Amino acid sequence: MINMSTVNSIRQQRRDGFSISDIARMNGVSRDTVYKYINQDGFSPGPPAKRRNPSKLDPYKPIIRHWLQEDAKNWRKQRHTARRIWQRLVSECGANVSEATVSRYVSKLRKQSSSHGSQFLDLVWEPGQAQADFGEADFYVSGVRTRLSFFVLAFPYSNVGLAQVFPGENAECVCQALKQIFEYVGGVPTRIVFDNATGIGRRVCGGVRATELFGRFAAHYDFAYAFCNPNSGHEKGSVENKAGFIRRNLLVPMPQLANAAAFNKNLLARCMESARKPHWIKGEPEEQLFVEDRFAMLGLPSKPFEAVRYLRPVADKKGKVQVDGPHFYSTSPAFAEQGMLVALGATSIRIFDGDGTFVCEHARAYGGAPTDSSDPASQLHLLCQKPGGWANSQVRASLSDGLRGYMDSLGKDELKAELRLMREEAARTGWSATLQAVELAHAATSRIDRASVAVSAARIASGNGVIAYDEPVDLAGYDIVFSGKGV
Repeated sequence: MINMSTVNSIRQQRRDGFSISDIARMNGVSRDTVYKYINQDGFSPGPPAKRRNPSKLDPYKPIIRHWLQEDAKNWRKQRHTARRIWQRLVSECGANVSEATVSRYVSKLRKQSSSHGSQFLDLVWEPGQAQADFGEADFYVSGVRTRLSFFVLAFPYSNVGLAQVFPGENAECVCQALKQIFEYVGGVPTRIVFDNATGIGRRVCGGVRATELFGRFAAHYDFAYAFCNPNSGHEKGSVENKAGFIRRNLLVPMPQLANAAAFNKNLLARCMESARKPHWIKGEPEEQLFVEDRFAMLGLPSKPFEAVRYLRPVADKKGKVQVDGPHFYSTSPAFAEQGMLVALGATSIRIFDGDGTFVCEHARAYGGAPTDSSDPASQLHLLCQKPGGWANSQVRASLSDGLRGYMDSLGKDELKAELRLMREEAARTGWSATLQAVELAHAATSRIDRASVAVSAARIASGNGVIAYDEPVDLAGYDIVFSGKGV
């Protein structure tokens, strides 16, 4: 099995007109291997295979890598050979491994270090080439003002830019955004240049390092890619200008994001509508120039790509799995302390049991605030819109008797206001911290005060404890003064 960088090289070299024999020789593989990867029509990641049996060489691999890294600082004629590494392992470390095993591993490391060739930005952008980057903008998500990322793919030749909104800037979001854009335009750019900080990889010390998922994605769609040099935003000026244009013209006023899929589909159409204006230099309409971009693009593959990353977490005692930070997703108590398989996508997470049988699916959570798919907080958005469901809600059932009685006594508008307060705070600090803060504020003042809840929730979420009151505090006097009814 060869790495994805070599697969991309094989497919790119074939597109460039090299013969099968030349490609096999340049990449150190057989002709059958070359045929296999140029004819393969899908590179979606599959569930991880069972872990292989450990090798006798495993304990010594870090030592070998260290020796080879040190060699990079030495004169090229005074570096370790594979035989010398094997001799040192046997004599100095007491290793019981064959010379052939060591030789294969050393060869593999050297191929990996030399397979990432430097790619540089073209001075002239031809039709079909693109630049990619992220921008940020504020949205109302479930009624809460939230800052999200939007991915932009810009075509410098025509100055057309297409955007998609996602909650993160990881490899899953990049691949999903690109997939949706490719399918919308009906083609694949021949080459894409990415910002060095994008979540799919970066340029390091003259080499390109891409994530496994993105490497598969690029091989699946057959496009070439490169990364800007660090701190060189001028190398992708087209996409940075386009991100600013989209933010100012398509995301003002602040959008309501209720259905992300529908919003993104509409956003693509609006991006193309904005391309009816003349090109700033060429004078022709951008949408007309984009016809040439489309004509130069590669065709779509026969199979769609599944932009997911597979993980193998272990469920806790309640059958919940923790994924990607402080985010917990429920399955069933029947899976308590069992190994699970998780397919992590840009906006969803699918959970399977250890044998690969589908169990459930959840919306993927983002951010530093703890979340739990079984939390009552998931009902807050709907309750703010339909407070008539309060009496039978999970939120009401989770409150203490005193706080529940207070909330029950409120009128419709007052109840909606308190629910909005809880919804917004839960988005910032998580449901557990919000619930504790609300309970504390009510116990101290017999009401829910926004400022007190925000301070207490922040302290609880940070692990600094809660504010303890020596005795109940009566703020009624302040209410009278600030309402303008006082003397």
